[in-house]
Amino acid sequence: MNDLYKADGNRYDGTMKYRRSGRSGILLSELSLGLWHNFGGVDLFENGKRMLHYAFDKGVTYFDLANNYGPPYGSAEENFGKVMKSSFMPYRSELFIATKAGHEMWPGPYGEWGSRKYLMNSLDASLKRMNLDYVDVFYSHRFDPDTPLEETLQALVDIVRQGKALYAGISKYPPKAARFAYDYLRQRDVPCLLYQGRYNLLDRAVEHEGILDQSKEAGAGFVAFSPLAQGLLSDRYLDGKVADGSRMSRAHFLRPDVLTKELLTKLNALAEVARDRGQALAEMALAWLLKDEKVTSVIVGTSSLEQLQMNLKALKNTSFSEEELAQIDRILG
Repeated sequence: MNDLYKADGNRYDGTMKYRRSGRSGILLSELSLGLWHNFGGVDLFENGKRMLHYAFDKGVTYFDLANNYGPPYGSAEENFGKVMKSSFMPYRSELFIATKAGHEMWPGPYGEWGSRKYLMNSLDASLKRMNLDYVDVFYSHRFDPDTPLEETLQALVDIVRQGKALYAGISKYPPKAARFAYDYLRQRDVPCLLYQGRYNLLDRAVEHEGILDQSKEAGAGFVAFSPLAQGLLSDRYLDGKVADGSRMSRAHFLRPDVLTKELLTKLNALAEVARDRGQALAEMALAWLLKDEKVTSVIVGTSSLEQLQMNLKALKNTSFSEEELAQIDRILG
């Protein structure tokens, strides 16, 4: 049953643009939809389905998952699989679907990190949950300092050769391990398609560590996650209050003690720059990432259709004057 969903015929005629991922044939939508939060078993399924449909209707083609997204673990993939089966299957060739393994998924010594056993078992389970024969990219979700890196990377090579993933990617790897991964995969004719890293106005470690330049030189695209710093780079906290139901109120991934006077001053100054640009703070924060051609795609995580609509507005203006960039850097020190 098609669930009465028919994709918008104008989905590629709007404001969405597509960027080439490194030295490859893949073009990714500038904004991607991440299913880390708000798509799990504890969330309203219909809300998640509406966001998935709306995103695709607006030209979003990259959907980012991982084995343990939920909660509970695996439930985001299960819910995505329901949407896949009911309405997205006719559009499978247009969708670029990612999943990952590396963080805790099940008990015991083979339920996390980077062993061949874990990665292969995890992907088999992910494919079943998502009602897929293959994913477009499979990531090693984090560097494992104890498992030989050759074992982790050879598992990625074999997964691609088995046809369970079209491409391989790495996430959050330190520069030295990333360089080894790029070389290892390239030598086996399975070049790394994507590096996924945390990047936003408040966290620019990938700049300072050279990750952005390194991925470009290696021919890999760069995908930014946490572009709004877990919601700090939105209008939600500008008054210094923690609203009920916000991520900070749950203190799981964003603690209230992060919201210092110094940070509030910076956030409000950034919001002023955004207003002068005709944007909300969140829109400007996303646009700031997309100003850089080294960034292939930015993953947004939304809890409502309204949030998704606002995030997509960022695409209307992703250019900055030298004065605006200097002002932003002054504010952030």
